This record gives sequence, structure tokens and C-alpha cells, in this order.
Amino acid sequence: MPILHVCALSRLPETVAATGARHVVTLINVGTPVTRPPSIAEDDHLLVGISDITDALDGHVLPDEVHVQRLLDFVRAWPREQPLVIHCYAGISRSTAAAFITACALRPDRDEAEIARELRQASPSATPNRRLVAVADAMLGRDGRMVAAVAAIGRGADAFEGEPFRLTID
Repeated sequence: MPILHVCALSRLPETVAATGARHVVTLINVGTPVTRPPSIAEDDHLLVGISDITDALDGHVLPDEVHVQRLLDFVRAWPREQPLVIHCYAGISRSTAAAFITACALRPDRDEAEIARELRQASPSATPNRRLVAVADAMLGRDGRMVAAVAAIGRGADAFEGEPFRLTID
């Protein structure tokens, strides 16, 4: 059963160790130092340099189709025998969007609202980046349902950093 684990950068080493994950997705600002855990092979670590923004802003990288396509290619190639860890700086926005996108991409038959509700139940602070979700929604042909599902769960509880959580893709 494929399992996603989502965490903040500060919890990456312990989350990888505790879960036995062999694949990691990092979504973080360009230039932020990230140390790949030693148990993760370089080819099994996707680093996506994007800012946590929803509109263009000077000096920042706006998530776009190229970034989402890299995520989709990586998660579709993930062998799924071991968990996948997805993280961003705080474990609240970019990583939760990527987890939602991954679940929608790998289970095209599942209802987007159901996945979003599971995400909210797993993480009270999850506030998926709307831009990432909108781009993925269009690319996956979900006709606005991903965007609507994330809007329906609303903004998560205020937090400096999200608690690590898991999302099962079944």
C-alpha cells in the first residue's frame, strides 16, 4: 500500500529514518540548503526549487507546469514498495499540495474532495499551495475539482511548522 509522509525540512532526517522511505521530494526556495539523508540515493531525491507563492513576485520562483511535471514524473516512477517523504520548509503549503497532487495523480479514479478531506484529517495545519494545485488540476484534466476540493477544506490551523503526517494512497 503506497504511503506518503509529509514533514517540514527540520523533521526530514527523523521522518526518513522512522518511515524507512527511500524516495524524497523537496519543494523549497531556490538556495535553501537541504541535506539529503544518507539513506536516500541521489536519483531518488527530487529537488524542486519554487517559492511558496500563488502570484508572480520579483525575486521568487512561481510554481508552473515544468515544476508540476517534474513532480508527476517522479511520483509516477516511484516504485511504491517503500514510503515516499514529501517536504517543504514548514510542511504546511508546498508539501501538502504535492501530497494532494500525488494522491490525485496516482489514483485518478478517486474523488478529489475525499482526498482533500483525508488530507485535512491527517493535518489540521495543511494549507495546500493553491497555485500548485491549480496547475496540477489543469494538467491532470480534473476540470477544477482539485481546486474546489482544496477550497472546501479551507485554510489550515495557524502553525509555524506542520506536524509530520501520513497519507495513504489506496
